[in-house]
Amino acid sequence: MMNVHMDNTFPNTSYKERPGPAICTTFMLDTYQRAQAVHFAVEEINKTPNVLPNITLGFQLFDSCVVLQRAVSGTLQLLSGHGKPVPNYQCIQKTQLAAVIGHSSSTYSISLAHILGLYRYPQISHFATSPLLSNHIQFRSFFRTVPSDAFQSQGLAQLVLHFGWTWIGLVAIDDDYGQQGIQMVKRDIIKAGACVAFTETIISSQQDRNAPHIARVVKDSTATAVVIFSNDIDLSFVLDEMLRQNVTGKVWIASEAWSTSSSLSVSKYSRLLLGTIGFALHSGSMPGFGDFLNKINPSMVVGNQWMKTLWEQVFGCKIQDKIFPKVQPNSSIKECTGQENLETIRNSYNDVSSLRVPYNIYTAVHVVAKSLDDLEKCKKGGGPFPNGACADIENFKPWQLLHYMKKLRLNTSDGRQLFFDENGDPPAVYDIVNWQLGPEGKLQQVKVGSYDTSITSGNIFTINTSHIHWGTGDLGVPVSVCSPSCPPGFRKAARRGEPSCCFQCIPCPTGEMANQMDSLQCKICPWDMWPNPTQDYCVPNTEEFLSHEDPLGITLTATGISSSLVPMGIFGIFICYRTTPIVRANNYSLSCLLLVSLSLCFLCSLVFIGYPQYEICILRQVTFGVVFALCVSCILAKTIMVVIAFKATRPGSQLRKWTRPHVSYLIVISCILIQIFICIMWLTFSPPFSEVNSESNSGVLVIQCNEGSPLAFWAMLGYLGLLAFISFIVAFLARRLPDSFNEAKFITFSMLAFLSVWLSYIPASLSSRGKYMVAMEIFAIQSSTWGLVICMFLPKCYIIVFRPDMNSREKLMAKQNNHTN
Repeated sequence: MMNVHMDNTFPNTSYKERPGPAICTTFMLDTYQRAQAVHFAVEEINKTPNVLPNITLGFQLFDSCVVLQRAVSGTLQLLSGHGKPVPNYQCIQKTQLAAVIGHSSSTYSISLAHILGLYRYPQISHFATSPLLSNHIQFRSFFRTVPSDAFQSQGLAQLVLHFGWTWIGLVAIDDDYGQQGIQMVKRDIIKAGACVAFTETIISSQQDRNAPHIARVVKDSTATAVVIFSNDIDLSFVLDEMLRQNVTGKVWIASEAWSTSSSLSVSKYSRLLLGTIGFALHSGSMPGFGDFLNKINPSMVVGNQWMKTLWEQVFGCKIQDKIFPKVQPNSSIKECTGQENLETIRNSYNDVSSLRVPYNIYTAVHVVAKSLDDLEKCKKGGGPFPNGACADIENFKPWQLLHYMKKLRLNTSDGRQLFFDENGDPPAVYDIVNWQLGPEGKLQQVKVGSYDTSITSGNIFTINTSHIHWGTGDLGVPVSVCSPSCPPGFRKAARRGEPSCCFQCIPCPTGEMANQMDSLQCKICPWDMWPNPTQDYCVPNTEEFLSHEDPLGITLTATGISSSLVPMGIFGIFICYRTTPIVRANNYSLSCLLLVSLSLCFLCSLVFIGYPQYEICILRQVTFGVVFALCVSCILAKTIMVVIAFKATRPGSQLRKWTRPHVSYLIVISCILIQIFICIMWLTFSPPFSEVNSESNSGVLVIQCNEGSPLAFWAMLGYLGLLAFISFIVAFLARRLPDSFNEAKFITFSMLAFLSVWLSYIPASLSSRGKYMVAMEIFAIQSSTWGLVICMFLPKCYIIVFRPDMNSREKLMAKQNNHTN
């Protein structure tokens, strides 16, 4: 049961009489080749001595003309053996029906399987691929020599994903084959992560097959790859419409039903179908089949009417018969002689270069013959039926042959082994073909890969991309995506209301990276690394600290060392002029101690420069706090001693005993001890330590000293501020005392400068990060120290060095007397 004619027409119906039968039209050369494959296989088996010896196989062939009613009627005729279908009655007696081969359509095969399954007649389809037929509970006697579309859908999904196509269009015929096949492809495509751009149906009941709408959808869609599940006849309507609408730039993925169609491999569709890629049934070899096709003649009895039609179509002539008795002399139609030679013609009928559907028909005939041979060779007592019984080859039941068919193991002509699984399906083997232009400019299908589920080791999917020719004009593989891939450094973000394949690319946030294409999420680099400028990989962070090699560090180091020499220089001047009145009047010993502490203040800034090791972190602030406490306590002692000395000069003053040097030393020691106590408590309970800060500055690891206890740090700094503030207040109140006995106004200015610097440091330090925060503290140290040096000692040095005439007792006493007067 097959289609020899691929189209039909129905006579007009008057509704007054029984409608007439459909009229077969469009005789197809390649489908007639399939019919000849049955004839060839039967003759080959009958000539083989070791297969069914003394038994002759015969066959009846029915043409359904793509009409379901004709297929059902023909099946009932096979069962009844009568010219008209007689259900549940068998007229044939001399010969026995063994099996039915067909149909090529899945929908037709389902209808036939319901009928044949009632009687357990084996049915073998050579082209029906619907997965519905794999239900062996519903279709108990159905087999096929082609794989189920369940395997093809998986392979097609793997094919489109192999080329990176994630935005796919789907078109299918509205029968069981198309709808079941396209739904499985859709399921497997979505499961693999791709998306469906559209799904359209070829409506076979409409005259235009819904082609205008399908062509518009395909043309307007951004999807380049389109999977088509259809037969070639219905698809041709859609292709014609696409030519009219000038649909270009598409890659067609063909199902096996049209991937090798000769009716579509014509120059008319070459511009449209060039580059098509799809699955085709595995091709096999049929030795001698080409010669068999070319030896037929209209005079032969078997299939005589079809042979005549073939002859007239191939050679463009008319055969004389009752309907066409004689060609008129002046007629443009020539008469066939019957001596024409098919070997001189190359067409789809005698093309045996790639036998696919005919090979499956040929294999189906051999399946029946092998099953009959196994049944005939059964030994009595060793049969598979009750009590070891065997079936009688002359009078067997359909269910008995069905048993042998289920157990079949057939070695095919191409060296493969054919068998059926529990669902009646053979191993799935497909060729992947690509439509290319041949030497003569005609479309031809070139094998570029395979999909073989029988392979137990290795990859079942293989394809040679370099052998593929694309019809879109692309040098490489065409692109079919809804949105272009997101490069490294970006992540995908879904568009609202659109499939997952439609997205936008968003740059990774600061501090994150994406090192793959189409990343769903950006990743945070390890704590010691940072994204590179393009944010596609992590690089080690740059370590930052105020080093001795840094230009800023070099400058501050040079400034600190050179500045520390200034107090030492003044100290030397004071030693040289220690007997002069101005030095003696300003508490020589306390001034020397203050100069030493000022020099140490400059030098303590050097501790802040360099790699912040644990020991350095402990030494930094403690050294700074103690040295500056010494410096400020000396100034406080000088201020207090100036006030006490002035008060002690009054007659009868009780403060004279407090003017001794040890009082000033006691003040200095007391102030320093308090600061030392604060530092000891700090180091005991929460000492400073070295840490790596990766959050303050992007891409930089700041090596810094953590102060441990912020409270202790600000307590130490606040204590220095307290001493300076007390000195400032006392000096400010004593600023009008005689100049010869005090330095109150110089101390006032020095403390004002000192407090101004450190009050400015607090907000500046809170707004700076990394090495600049350290540099800010060094700057505050050196600036405040310079303020003390300038305000306290610059006027004295000016008088000592440049105005020695003013460095005398008379001048100082004169000032005192003038002040007293």
